[in-house]
Amino acid sequence: MHRRTLVGGGLLGMTALLGGVHAETVQERPDVETARAIDDVRALFERALERPFPELAEIRHQQRLHLKASHKFPDFIEIGINVWDRLSDWHVRHRLPLDVARRDDGRYTMTFMFTTLVLRPDQADSFVGFGYDAR
Repeated sequence: MHRRTLVGGGLLGMTALLGGVHAETVQERPDVETARAIDDVRALFERALERPFPELAEIRHQQRLHLKASHKFPDFIEIGINVWDRLSDWHVRHRLPLDVARRDDGRYTMTFMFTTLVLRPDQADSFVGFGYDAR
């Protein structure tokens, strides 16, 4: 494949590069097959950018446990520094507002759904505590 074909071809050139299909072949396909090839490239990029957040699943698990026991989401869940960082990355990746504050006792907090996450750097880095209420 020539560089000019790749650069000048735009998305078709990128499809040819990633899909192993020659750009000339892609240009001759019917619209349905071209759309399918473009959708395959989009799916490839989405899979490459998608990283699971197991910390998020653990926090949701704690929220569900508290919800079943008390019929409300917990007011607080304490988390370690790695969980804090991964949740910050999750907010940025999904372009969600990140509500971070510092309490009177000096602890950092982050709002996630209806729960305030409290950073506990003195705990293990991957620590996710039980949900509890302010009362």
